[in-house]
Amino acid sequence: MELEHGPPITRERGVALRPNGNFLPVAGIIWSMRFVCLFVSLLLAVPAALAQGLPELGDASGAVLSPQMERSIGEAAMRDIRFRDPSYLDDPELADYINSLGRRLTAVNPDARLDFEFFMVRDNTINAFAMPGGFVGVHTGLLLAAQSESEVASVLSHEIAHVTQHHIARMLGKQAQMSVPTLAALVVAVLAARANPQVAQGALAAITAGNIQSQLNYTRDFEREADRVGYQTLERSGFDVHAMSRFFERLQKFGRLYENNAPAYLRTHPVTSERIADIQNRAQDAPYRQTLDSMEFQLARAKIKAEEGSPRDAFAWFEDQISARRFASEAGARYGLAAALARSHEFARAEAAVAELRSLAGSHPMVELLAARIKAGAGDVKSARDLLTAAVARYPNYRPLRYAQVDYLQALGQHPEAVGNLAELVKTYPRDARLFDLQAKSYAAMGKGLLQHQALAESYMLQGALGAAIEQLQLAQKSGDGDFYQLSSVEARLRQLRVLQMEQRKREGAAGSERRGREQG
Repeated sequence: MELEHGPPITRERGVALRPNGNFLPVAGIIWSMRFVCLFVSLLLAVPAALAQGLPELGDASGAVLSPQMERSIGEAAMRDIRFRDPSYLDDPELADYINSLGRRLTAVNPDARLDFEFFMVRDNTINAFAMPGGFVGVHTGLLLAAQSESEVASVLSHEIAHVTQHHIARMLGKQAQMSVPTLAALVVAVLAARANPQVAQGALAAITAGNIQSQLNYTRDFEREADRVGYQTLERSGFDVHAMSRFFERLQKFGRLYENNAPAYLRTHPVTSERIADIQNRAQDAPYRQTLDSMEFQLARAKIKAEEGSPRDAFAWFEDQISARRFASEAGARYGLAAALARSHEFARAEAAVAELRSLAGSHPMVELLAARIKAGAGDVKSARDLLTAAVARYPNYRPLRYAQVDYLQALGQHPEAVGNLAELVKTYPRDARLFDLQAKSYAAMGKGLLQHQALAESYMLQGALGAAIEQLQLAQKSGDGDFYQLSSVEARLRQLRVLQMEQRKREGAAGSERRGREQG
């Protein structure tokens, strides 16, 4: 949420609130029409081998892509989503929550050897999706529709299983003639067509896209295997194992009631009575385990709801929830009320709401961050900075607080202090692209061109944009403001990235040749 007088904390997009204030799944992800057009052109170029069917479970024919290829495809698809998809939700607090939940699940899955990344999509449909290489997207609508944190965990466990069992790689593995960028574009385009088939319907009417699309949907065997592995993950992680069948059962009932507006998750992961019965059979002998929802789950849901629709409608919704005691968590409802008041620029009332929230639930890093955001919105950026300094001392490992602290230092023109904070953070979190983006901003303000481009290079590298990273290092070389040691560091890193780029091209070429050889054999 961005406040008028404070620095931007996130780059989020709003969505329309239902007139009655209730959540109902509506149309799918609003993806760029660019991907739909790309999807059409790709389908026209897909070889006939695509329609030959998919390998069976456990097939060792070599149709499965290598882990390196899977990661490359996933990274390339994520670049398109991060930089071009308007529904990608760049919110540090929500990202921290969904990744914390995801890490809890991957930690107990022995096959989850990848560096998984979970991200949020601003879309109020009930959906989630997995991509090659360990990237899992979650719609905001899924969190709002879930009646417990265990239900969200059950969906994530299922998606993690699609990755660890290489289901997506098996579906793409026969495309011998396609390069990594083309396969990545196909992944993104198929996600777009799945989520919003109405958008692609007219463009795809002239070709036999239906048959091709059916080959890219998960098979029944894939879904059953994801259920089985996901259930095991859910059980090992300490969540309520009954949540999986409850959530799927509710989706199925909703789909029957609203056939023309069924949840998006039903379109991408058809839920059958047989699947639900299988999950229930697995859970019937499981001991009862009371699993409480975390405060982060409640606050994350309230944050999403508070940012929907108009500020006034959001405020009225939370006020009604509190007075009628309808919200699952009073702390969550009061957090949402304060956030909605801040959106309405009613900062004095928002501060009072935060005070009530603190008296109810005590201190929490998300609450402290909201309090700072309210201070900044009221024009008191110095107080916001000081509040965050105290909060960081209390919660040093909550990165959204650290990001915001640097944001406010930058807003006050205190760039040397910001750079000092970031130097410590980069050492602790060397794979955090956002930290390098913040570094680049302060270096640019300080007129340090070489360091600015060097930081941007690391950010691009971490986001899988190797070519863009090399370009930034080349710009760093030409900046004209670096000393001998800085230039030497840039040149050494440039050599490293060029070697990586050459190795990547060799791997892709070798993998393509190997797959073509198998196809011909």
